Amino acid sequence: MNLQTAAIVLSLSLTLATAAAAGPREDQLAQYAAAAKATTPAFAGFSAARGEALHRQKFAGGKPATPSCASCHADDPRSAGRTPAGKTIEPAAVSLSPARYTDAAKVEKWFKRNCNDVLGRECTPLEKGDWLAYVASR
Repeated sequence: MNLQTAAIVLSLSLTLATAAAAGPREDQLAQYAAAAKATTPAFAGFSAARGEALHRQKFAGGKPATPSCASCHADDPRSAGRTPAGKTIEPAAVSLSPARYTDAAKVEKWFKRNCNDVLGRECTPLEKGDWLAYVASR
């Protein structure tokens, strides 16, 4: 095999390996990225730092018992949270709950419910992607 053919084979192998490594969470983030780019042409990627700020920020538009994501999901996403009714919520951090955020329908269901409860509105694709980037980084 000549050097050029070997380079093409290596490149193709790396591309296929990267595609195979992508999973449901990455697919979901890609969808949020496409939606964010469509609404904000300057979109340059998700930010765990913005996601952390969103997680901790207190909002006035939602339910009084849930002014922030941290109200239920704990200040540190590596800690278990608790609903206003006292039910335990598994840690939001992907490092401790690796199967979380891999079912797109469930992710959307919980974003819809939680964003309305906390923000008083649905989250934007940018907010969803930033928050997922934050919990994935923990």
